[in-house]
Amino acid sequence: MNYLSSILFLVILIVGGGFFAKNVKKIIRNIKLGKDVNRSDRSSERWKNMALVAFGQKKMFSRPIPALLHFALYAAFIITQIELLEILVDGIFGTHRFFKPALGGFYTFLISFIEILSVLALTATVLFLARRNLLKLPRLNKAELLGWPKKDANLILIMEIILVCCIFTMNGTDEVLYNMGKSHFEGQGSFGFAVSQHVGPAIFGGMSEGALHILERIGWWGHFMMVMAFLNYLYYSKHLHIILAFPNTYFADLNPLGKFDNLESVTNEVKLMLDPNADPFAAPAPDANAAPSKFGASDVQDLNWAQLLNAYTCTECGRCTSSCPANQTGKKLSPRKIMMDTRDRMVEVGDNMDKNNGVFVPDGKSLLNDYITQEELWACTSCNACVEECPVNISPLSIIMDMRRYLVMEQSAAPQSLNAMMTNIENNSAPWQYNQLDRLNWKDEN
Repeated sequence: MNYLSSILFLVILIVGGGFFAKNVKKIIRNIKLGKDVNRSDRSSERWKNMALVAFGQKKMFSRPIPALLHFALYAAFIITQIELLEILVDGIFGTHRFFKPALGGFYTFLISFIEILSVLALTATVLFLARRNLLKLPRLNKAELLGWPKKDANLILIMEIILVCCIFTMNGTDEVLYNMGKSHFEGQGSFGFAVSQHVGPAIFGGMSEGALHILERIGWWGHFMMVMAFLNYLYYSKHLHIILAFPNTYFADLNPLGKFDNLESVTNEVKLMLDPNADPFAAPAPDANAAPSKFGASDVQDLNWAQLLNAYTCTECGRCTSSCPANQTGKKLSPRKIMMDTRDRMVEVGDNMDKNNGVFVPDGKSLLNDYITQEELWACTSCNACVEECPVNISPLSIIMDMRRYLVMEQSAAPQSLNAMMTNIENNSAPWQYNQLDRLNWKDEN
């Protein structure tokens, strides 16, 4: 029977791992839809950034209460992987609590620590559900979260509750069985686990040996199955951030928040114009077959891969939107929606390629207008509040600015007030409609 159990375990592990690997391949392919950008410089700063922001949760603590709750979930997720590793060994080789003989008393401490973290995680999960569904915090109930995003957030929290229940069912029943001398792991007395030594006898103490064995296996298999289900659910969920937060913080833009990048093609043209020694006819002739370069971005293929990684990493927490002055004053702009729309369009383009043998067939849609409206883009004040607030260093502003560039430089579709300002700068070298000779007249006024 142990052989059948191990075979079944391996089949589920291989199939589940295979689907996960397939989805990871899709994610990488979709991110690579973006243009290349160099983020390999300043490696020491990047490692430090990842350690502080992703591992250390540094930016989360600008709001202490949700930060502490999130840290409980985060710590439980990290440390519980040790117990998962033991489940993998036990499942493959048909053993039971494989690490206990080797670790001895430290094993009891380790499982006890995991159980304490699991209780904290369960508490945090219940409170997060209450904040979303009972307290109805405004930033967690915006229009862009209606439908699937809200269900997704609730579903993952429910899965967390089921996972913790499986852990305590497994440990609690095994505690009672061990106390009876009937455990898979032979012994008499108590494992001494911090929570299960009390919860186990209280809940499962009066049950028969057969029922306890069944419940222990349900908890053990339930833990494993929930992990495999969660792993393959990630592709469809905002919770990809638990994996992508680390590369996203590493590859984040390290330039000061107020600094915007210049278009290379425009920069080269200006340098050529300003260089008195430059010979414009010495430049290599353009490739007649090459597609003309686009100014700015109208679709996901025009963004860079770091921006697309940002979109996949977004956890839809809404801190960006709740800090956005445009959104607070009733404007249509929501930085969170910008990231969600970018991800949705990226997935749509990827699905299009899957249906057409890896080639994107134009579908008459684009990120601009079909997902993100011009009204949203021009509502942005470029204050960087959204970038400052994001717990994992996502930059909605960079996407907004690239799409604005497209509107201005490709379609001449800037608002009238902005067009007037740019005309004044071109004619008068200032944003005001005054002749250069009249620019100092103000000093003569009383």
